[in-house]
Amino acid sequence: MKTKFSSLFCLYLVGAALLAAPARVKAQSVSNETYAELPDPKPVDHSSWTALKPGTYISFADKGIRYAKNSAPQLAIVKNWAAKAWKGDKVQTEFLMWTTAPVKKLNFEYAPLQDGKGHTITANNIKANFVRYVITDELSGGSGCGIPKGLDSSLVADVIDNQTSIAVSANTVQPVWLSVVLPREAIAGSYNGTIKVKDGSNTIGELKYKVSVLNRALPQVKDWKFRLDLWQNPYSVARVYGVKPWSAKHMEIMKPYMQMLANGGQKTITATIIADPWNGQTYDIYDSMIKWTKKKNGSWTYDYTNFDKWVSYMSALGINKLINCYSMIPWNLKFYYDDELTGKTTFITAEPGSAEYAAHWKPMLANFAKHLKQKGWFGKTTIAMDERPMEAMQKAIAVIKSADKDFKISLAGNYHPQIQKDIFDYCIASGQVITDEVLQARKAGGLNTTYYTCCTEAYPNTFTFSPPAESAWLGLYAANKGFDGYLRWAYNCWSKNPLQDTRFGSWSAGDAFLVYPRLRSSVRYELLIAGIRDYEKIQVLRNEFQRKNQTDKLDQLNKLLKDFEIDRLKTGNAKEMVTHAEQVLNAF
Repeated sequence: MKTKFSSLFCLYLVGAALLAAPARVKAQSVSNETYAELPDPKPVDHSSWTALKPGTYISFADKGIRYAKNSAPQLAIVKNWAAKAWKGDKVQTEFLMWTTAPVKKLNFEYAPLQDGKGHTITANNIKANFVRYVITDELSGGSGCGIPKGLDSSLVADVIDNQTSIAVSANTVQPVWLSVVLPREAIAGSYNGTIKVKDGSNTIGELKYKVSVLNRALPQVKDWKFRLDLWQNPYSVARVYGVKPWSAKHMEIMKPYMQMLANGGQKTITATIIADPWNGQTYDIYDSMIKWTKKKNGSWTYDYTNFDKWVSYMSALGINKLINCYSMIPWNLKFYYDDELTGKTTFITAEPGSAEYAAHWKPMLANFAKHLKQKGWFGKTTIAMDERPMEAMQKAIAVIKSADKDFKISLAGNYHPQIQKDIFDYCIASGQVITDEVLQARKAGGLNTTYYTCCTEAYPNTFTFSPPAESAWLGLYAANKGFDGYLRWAYNCWSKNPLQDTRFGSWSAGDAFLVYPRLRSSVRYELLIAGIRDYEKIQVLRNEFQRKNQTDKLDQLNKLLKDFEIDRLKTGNAKEMVTHAEQVLNAF
């Protein structure tokens, strides 16, 4: 998965107990109703509450700040909020309710947005969701890889819940995520709205807000240029919901999760063509979507049933630009298959460059190419590898091209100039340097170049303890550097109890997933997509300024983006950078 070479040894240790054929994890039931958060590991600041006049407080807050659950926030009460947006855009903010007395049934009532001229944005476009608290941890030695047990932990607000009401205890802070989707057909103008905060049927407060719809429009999601690649784990969904992988029920349950991903601009299907390509790094181990069988006479057959089902399913949801197939170079170099002679699942161990490796892969790849061409998928399929050394990649590339010279290849890992022309879909580690000349040449040649962050980076990142704005910062960084998009290794590799505790294994909390069970989004995911919308605005503006020869505006846009360099980013200042960028983008 997503770790750099410096941390490989600790990751191999994580998977050491999982070197046998992939195991099945016992199903876990997750209630669709509200659930209890874990206690705060940190002491409660009682003095912050005793200093307050008893009562309930409601105020808009800063979505870039993670407010503590058990300490009264130190902020001035703000009852009004204003935002600007393009047509087809989405605006988001946060407000807080904190109380010295229990609130039995916190809920909301909001009316349509009105511009005073007869134009309306319906209440269906408005959502107010509770932000729930999860356990997080911290970095160890400046990295989130190979972290030891016993790190300081705390509660942070991240889960965007889908419940319509919730009970709030006394001396508790309850954040709420407010979002408004602007229809593409909206009439430009200023729209006013209110949200009533209620305890049951009793109104306990009211907030007012204004959204100014600008006379610009975002492209439809299907036309977004940004190549988002968040790896999907269908096996995690099957375990959490207790259903058989690839059953009709499994496919039904996964649909809204994958639709949410498609709505965020996801372009790539994550397919596994061998079992356990990442040596047991996830709570739910990836199985092979292709069944390899060695016949009694020594020949091979390949069953593509689940692969075809997955690709067709995802394509129908609009995720259809690439099919990245992992991996010809698994982390443990083990290749599992069913042996018809023994009636058992077994494996071979083979290194790239060996005769055994070529003999195992070349027939399969030739067969796979034929199957993909029959399905009409060959042109958008890549044979994908993850953080493999250049020498191993060169040997694998030779085998791939010997099976079919037109196979596309994908690599997420360190940048190797010697092989970059062979890599159709190259995702480089965020700390790697690729020249603008190479980037432009790759773009001109129709090759994709993206970047990723993983557990290695202290910042920018999407851990549950990362400053929330860093998620949005990622899209603006891609725009500055000329990358086509961004990759992260885990959309939904859920841990044992993800709704309460985001820690997992030897990785920093939140590293393994960006969304939560029962179709719950997160602050991190919402802001990641917000940054992608900013990327799309930049493409629209840049094209317009170039077409109209508005060099002054183009220079202003380029100057804005130049600030988005990792060496200029410090923990905590992403919020100011992103806020300023959004103000400028909405002012053109």
